[in-house]
Amino acid sequence: MERRILIAVILSFLVLYAYQTLFVPPPPASRTEAPPPGASTPATEPAAPSPPPAPAPPAPSAEPAPAVLGEAAEREIVVETSTVTATLSNRGGRIVRWQLEGYRDEGGAPVDLVPSALPADEPSPFLLSVDNEELTRRLNTALYRVTGDTAGRVDARTSEASVVFEFEDAAGLRARKELRFDPRTYLITFSAEVRSGEATLNPTVLWGPGLGDLGAVSAGGSFFTGNYIQPPQAIFHRDGDVTRIAATNIGQQPVQEGQFRFAGIDDHYFIATAVNPGQARLEFRLAPLPGPGGATRQFIAQSITFPEPPQDVRFFFGPKQFDLLRSIDAELVRAINFGVFGWLAVPLLGALQWIQGYVGNWGWAIVLLTIAINLTIFPLRHKSVVSMRKMQALQPQLKAIQDRYKELKVTDPARQKMNTEIMNLYREKGVNPASGCVPMLLQFPVLLAFYSMLSQSIELRGAEFGWWITDLSRPDPYYVVPVLMAVTMFWQTRITPTTADPSQQRVMMLMPLLFTVFFLWAPSGLVIYWFVSNLWAIGQQYFTNWLIGPPAVAMVRPPAERRLKKVGEGRTGGAEKPS
Repeated sequence: MERRILIAVILSFLVLYAYQTLFVPPPPASRTEAPPPGASTPATEPAAPSPPPAPAPPAPSAEPAPAVLGEAAEREIVVETSTVTATLSNRGGRIVRWQLEGYRDEGGAPVDLVPSALPADEPSPFLLSVDNEELTRRLNTALYRVTGDTAGRVDARTSEASVVFEFEDAAGLRARKELRFDPRTYLITFSAEVRSGEATLNPTVLWGPGLGDLGAVSAGGSFFTGNYIQPPQAIFHRDGDVTRIAATNIGQQPVQEGQFRFAGIDDHYFIATAVNPGQARLEFRLAPLPGPGGATRQFIAQSITFPEPPQDVRFFFGPKQFDLLRSIDAELVRAINFGVFGWLAVPLLGALQWIQGYVGNWGWAIVLLTIAINLTIFPLRHKSVVSMRKMQALQPQLKAIQDRYKELKVTDPARQKMNTEIMNLYREKGVNPASGCVPMLLQFPVLLAFYSMLSQSIELRGAEFGWWITDLSRPDPYYVVPVLMAVTMFWQTRITPTTADPSQQRVMMLMPLLFTVFFLWAPSGLVIYWFVSNLWAIGQQYFTNWLIGPPAVAMVRPPAERRLKKVGEGRTGGAEKPS
């Protein structure tokens, strides 16, 4: 019985650790602002199923045709919504910065989801590609005429606003792009038309490397901190299923076609995706960019081609906030990687948000929700402790039965009698050997769902608890809470009833140490949950001990003493009572 509990505890640790090691990213790079590149040159759509990184196109053999419709100088247009400050360039009609108002990077600046200092051969969002390489180069380096702005600024904070880019040259190449900005939801509605002479071209929409922010980057950059960060990956919803492709596997399946509910790139907390694009062809590729100290960060670039030129295609470019995603499309919430226990993590997140709405602090909301969960599973824990107490009381009798058969081999049929005697003893004393394990196992889905919810919810990113904990999505900078958690785990292990032998008890005492190492670099919100759960379990253990009283351990007399007692009882029973 005790071995089952030991195995269950060890497996729970391995499940938590294995879940995190599935998402080990490359070391995070520091972001430095630099002027956007003067031109971007995307890759043309390759015929091979595994395209190489987009090469820079060769210099044209002749001077390009003069512009008939465009502007004389390169300039930037700033679009302000209630959630985003977007910077567009009239060179190519593209987005060069996408800064989120409500989210800050490590330096305290607004998070920018467009990587800075892109090489000249890397596209940025909403550049176009056509079958002709020279036309592609011309489309993406031309200076477009811009309408919809006033002195380079667009106010979209209260109502939808649009920016239109138009270009035409003397050779008959004409292009028009329209970007409409939603004031509240990080949505861009995109349309594009391209003509060469009398021919209508169907352009591929390029997105370029993404995303610019890695999400919850933990300080220190160790192997363990990396386990809590999801690096950029390809993600799409097709045929009712959500598929995620890690950067290391992009080369194996770069092209995807079908009817998509959403399709794009995401990282731990943010996503850039087309919403309800319908029938489309996706193409992903690795886009390594230089990082600090000569390191390389692996980004993913994507392009999307529609059966017809894109008209009113919606793109979401922002945080994976549950309520926001659900307001746009009910299936878009599946971009949040809650795992197999998402069905339980979602209501837990709703409960956490509801509590936070009253207390105004995410840390105290975690504490109160943890207490509520432990109140709910109080009967299960109580039953488990009572069952373990009964098992502990039966240990001398169980050992006596086992000792009588210890000389027999495991394969000896006579050992079946030992099992029969043990089961008869359980039945006689009213003990179910599984009743101590089952309540613990029933708690695992709640634990894993709460763990997944806390580690994936962007609502905790940058949320302060108080004192030294300024971000619940990051590790405790002074390791105070992990140490307190370790102390409570040792305490709980010492007072929990056990039927284990001394060697198994020593192994059990190692578990708090393993969990402590595991949680040193975990998000502090998750460690707070575990710490409060341990405190509650300790208090419940003492309460249960008081409620059911001290353990009554039965003492088994030696066999010789039992035989003498039987003989004495037989003689007394046969003697006459004195008159």
